[in-house]
Amino acid sequence: MTDRPESDLPDPLGPLASLVEAATAYAHDTWQRAVLFADVRRQRGDQYLAHMAEAVPNVLHFPAELIMDGRDLPRPVNYGLVRIAPPEAKPTDPEKRPFVIVDPRAGHGPGIGGFKPDSEIGVALMSGHPCYFVGFLPDPEPGQTVEDVMRAEAAFLEKVIALHPDCDKPAVIGNCQAGWQVLMTAAMRPELFGPIIVAGAPVSYWAGWQGQNPMRYSGGLLGGSWMTALTGDLGAGRFDGANLVQNFENLNPANTLWEKSYNLYSKIDTEAERYLGFEKYWGGHVFLNAVEMQYIVDNLFVGNRLSSAQLVTSDGVRLDLRNIRSPIVVFCSNGDNITPPPQALGWITDLYQTDEEVVSHDQTIVYAVHDSIGHLGIFVSSAVGRKEHRKFASNIELINLIPPGVYQSVIRDKKKGEPGADLADGDYVMAIERRSLDDVREIVQPDPESDRRFAAVARISDINLSLYRSFAQPWVQTLVTSRSAEMMREMHPLRIGYEHWSSRNILARLVEAEAERIRADRQPAAADNPFLQAQTAFSDMMVKSLDTWRIVRDTAYERTFDWVYSSPLISAMAGLGAHPGEPVRPHPGVSPEHRAFVADQMASLRDEIEQGGLLEASVRALFYISRTRGRADERSFNLALELLPPGENHFDSERFRAVLRRQASLLTLDTDAVLAAVPLLLSGAGADEIRYAATVIRRAEALGDITPEEQVDLKHMLKVFEKAAALQEASSSVETP
Repeated sequence: MTDRPESDLPDPLGPLASLVEAATAYAHDTWQRAVLFADVRRQRGDQYLAHMAEAVPNVLHFPAELIMDGRDLPRPVNYGLVRIAPPEAKPTDPEKRPFVIVDPRAGHGPGIGGFKPDSEIGVALMSGHPCYFVGFLPDPEPGQTVEDVMRAEAAFLEKVIALHPDCDKPAVIGNCQAGWQVLMTAAMRPELFGPIIVAGAPVSYWAGWQGQNPMRYSGGLLGGSWMTALTGDLGAGRFDGANLVQNFENLNPANTLWEKSYNLYSKIDTEAERYLGFEKYWGGHVFLNAVEMQYIVDNLFVGNRLSSAQLVTSDGVRLDLRNIRSPIVVFCSNGDNITPPPQALGWITDLYQTDEEVVSHDQTIVYAVHDSIGHLGIFVSSAVGRKEHRKFASNIELINLIPPGVYQSVIRDKKKGEPGADLADGDYVMAIERRSLDDVREIVQPDPESDRRFAAVARISDINLSLYRSFAQPWVQTLVTSRSAEMMREMHPLRIGYEHWSSRNILARLVEAEAERIRADRQPAAADNPFLQAQTAFSDMMVKSLDTWRIVRDTAYERTFDWVYSSPLISAMAGLGAHPGEPVRPHPGVSPEHRAFVADQMASLRDEIEQGGLLEASVRALFYISRTRGRADERSFNLALELLPPGENHFDSERFRAVLRRQASLLTLDTDAVLAAVPLLLSGAGADEIRYAATVIRRAEALGDITPEEQVDLKHMLKVFEKAAALQEASSSVETP
């Protein structure tokens, strides 16, 4: 047997040497990542200090010009109206309705609606609409109230309307907290609003899914709103928005305590810019007056009075959301743990009992439910901006024209070569599909027993707040000074992380210098490094552990809440047993005056069956053909626009809206009589005009989703139009010598 050369023998130290080499590379990479991570956090601190030193700190991506300062109003507020400058390459269309984006004042500073190019502001500008933004300063004006802010928003809209006298009323977008405040303002001044879009806005605060949405239990577990009053008193009359941000962070400990920082650490070479951009917004804490926060907690978070029309302004105006005449688009997400779909949509089932009630109040409600995006993603995600917000902006006139009722917005990918593709903007097609209150109830899942528990919370909260104000508040307010309130603010855990690690720190310069050296000679570990893979596995374990803790904690919150507020003793103390069987939150009901108004409207409708011309007849035909479909997409809308007289330069949205809504109501009232009157309506038009309208109606077949029944109806209506055109031709030939 021939001996193998010594060089061919396996090296017993080979695996160990490879492991040592991998460990060395990983250790070197870990050191570099740690320094770079610390330096990015130093930049975050510098950014925070510079941002908070600005006169008007915001994260707007777009240049803006101040149009109106809320501090100059009779009741001053810390809000302002600015005009967004459009890109030079995409000037705005002066004939399009303006958009007004209102940012939430819920702990963070303004700008989230224009945080990125693909944002609510960005897509409105790209659609050619003049765009305005309502932001705010970090500190409220002395004595400022929620009602003062509502009146300021109304004044801002009056200003926008005055600047665009020939345009339709502004479309208004309200994010999160700004959403419910926009709805309150619209209920108070409905004549100022065009279509309204509320994104991630909680309106029905008691609603939620069993086993989820733990934030709604906070008020009950803390004994009500007395803690809000205490916090405001400790802040010397100001409520620190950092407390609200901390509540948001507590919802997801895995992200707060691990994922956010680990994501930066593990992607330190590519993640810094995105991280710093987001942290500029997330760390921009602002203040509310204590009286503002107390109103919000008492009437909304704990009292839940907005969604059942129980709020009344100081001058006696009831804030009933049924008074809003503009279409309301509710955008929410199943992945949102701050404003889950039940809280975004629950006000609909709180106010209405039947679909007929929605129609009788002439209200159009369109809801859109995203599958997975989180709360902030609704406003800042570029994917959401390019899809949902772009479709809302480009189809705002379609939304404005929809007849009263409940609908769902469904957005799908546009298929290459599909019929009518030229009638849909961008890469997606948005359809508006008819829904019912039962569909909304299926999402909201109203629970009378749950409402009873939350009603007990509201009454116990009033008792505890009264006790605090009577016996503790005078002492607290006497002991608190402006300096103690400032020290409390400075020592807030969220601020410490931003303020105490910046270039002001004596060690920061050393880290900065070392980080610069490392960036010049960066040596990351290979992706297949076993230690790097072990690090990833450890991170996954940390996330799962913290998620498990969150589930256990949230379950404990829910069970404790249910046990305490299901107690007969607590119910009796809250006075809920005095009238057994009565609902704790009855529907507002329909007033006799409203019933009489609806009866008068129905009577006047019958007088309009034989009124109108070619446009009314054409709209009747389209509605009749698609009456069983219960849906219309943007292709159908753009097709309907072609019914306007050829050569008409200005699209009168309000006139067209009135025609569509009246004709839809007429078809519901008496379909046979309405169709029988079509020849009479066509008698005033010329033969060429009638045939042009018939050509437009015929294109409905080309959209590709027409049913056999609709085919029959389409042929019937085309015969009616052709017969009317022939009669007009015969009449013209007789009259001509």
